[in-house]
Amino acid sequence: MLFIEYPKCSTCKKAKKYLEENKVTFTDRNIITETPTKEELKSWIEKYQYPVDKLYNTSGMKYRELNLKEKRKDMSIEDQLEILSSDGMLLKRPILITEKAMLTGFKEKEWKNILEEE
Repeated sequence: MLFIEYPKCSTCKKAKKYLEENKVTFTDRNIITETPTKEELKSWIEKYQYPVDKLYNTSGMKYRELNLKEKRKDMSIEDQLEILSSDGMLLKRPILITEKAMLTGFKEKEWKNILEEE
C-alpha cells in the first residue's frame, strides 16, 4: 500500500497512526517532496474509477488563490491532472492506494472497510 501524506497535517497524522496501530504495511511518501505525477494520478483515477474532482484539497489556500472552484469547471481532465500534479498542496490528503481502492482524506470507517477487504 502507498500512503501519501503531508507530515505536518493533523489528519495525515491520525491516518498514519491508525495504519500503524492496525499493523498495516505501507510505503510512506511526502506529498510535497514527491508529489504524485500526472501519469500516476491518471492511472489511479482510471484504475479505481475515481472522480478527479475528489482529488482537490478544496479547503486549501492554494486552491482558493488559484480560484480553481471556478476555473476547473472549464478544464479538461488532462488539464486538471496537470495542475494537481504541479503542487502537492492542491491534493486532498492523505491518499491511500491499495490493491482494490484509492482513498482520499481520512474517514476511519471507510478506511477500516477497505482494509478489511484487502
